[in-house]
Amino acid sequence: MVSYKDLGLSNTRDMFKKAMEGKYAIPAYNFNNMEQLQAIINGCGKSKSPVIIQVSSGARKYANQTLLQYMAEGAVKMARNAGYNMPVALHLDHGDTFELAKSCIESGFSSVMIDGSHHAYEKNIELTKQVVEYAHKNDVTVEGELGVLAGIEDDVVAAKSVYTQPEQVEDFVKKTGVDSLAISIGTSHGAYKFKPAQCTKDPKTGVLVPPPLRFDILEEIEKRIPGFSIVLHGASSVMPKYVDMINQNGGKLEAAVGIPEEQLRRAATSSVCKVNIDSDGRLAVTAAIRKTFADKPAEFDPRKYLGPAREELEKLIIEKNEKVLGSANKA
Repeated sequence: MVSYKDLGLSNTRDMFKKAMEGKYAIPAYNFNNMEQLQAIINGCGKSKSPVIIQVSSGARKYANQTLLQYMAEGAVKMARNAGYNMPVALHLDHGDTFELAKSCIESGFSSVMIDGSHHAYEKNIELTKQVVEYAHKNDVTVEGELGVLAGIEDDVVAAKSVYTQPEQVEDFVKKTGVDSLAISIGTSHGAYKFKPAQCTKDPKTGVLVPPPLRFDILEEIEKRIPGFSIVLHGASSVMPKYVDMINQNGGKLEAAVGIPEEQLRRAATSSVCKVNIDSDGRLAVTAAIRKTFADKPAEFDPRKYLGPAREELEKLIIEKNEKVLGSANKA
């Protein structure tokens, strides 16, 4: 058993409380390798933002759970050595079993998500409560989910979105004891969040514009559980500059559409105090690597193409913290 406190990590309880009071959202950035983690720590350190570093079950397997523990500890020490004093949480994204959540808690995670949204409502409550009871014994915070997000991201696959039903949230929160709740109001996983037929085309730019988020559902949820921490998944904007860079350098991303940043800014001033960003990071890294290969086809030193990718991701993170989530200078 390794406590997250021994690794220098924080859980999300105080982070969310301060975010709610300050009307901003904590960034939750997914990572799969060292360069992504370095970019997240440097980007949040330079913008003085609290941060949640998070991994899916698939990313944990990819990194190796033993190595991941030391990566998280090293990330905190790296931040402190650089003079960055922001809190860092290590979070399991979309955990789907009690056994997985328990294993993460015992290996130093400070926060876990148990996603029972694919189960029947009562089974979701039962599973979430089981995780909460074990996590809280170890002072680890828990995120649950109501509603289903469409799209594909690692092991998470859903053909269609099912909006969160506001009338269920009070009962769910009361019976499970969760610390935060992921809801479905129109965000979606992956780079292909919406089909072209769901979007309208901006007459000036020709850019596809997705349907707006269901802020009416969010507002009803806020009325029913005032002051409770809400989480948005699938909140990447699928930034056109990175899609274009990928396509200009040999890639093939067609009709990739994300969540407009102005809608995320609005959400971040509400009870939404955690926003998950994964696809944007993947796009930034891939775009930079493709550009390096196109500009320097003889290059084969990983540092020469992963280094620029790391720098690009760091820029993206600073931009998100400052202009979208409002978390900059809140550490």
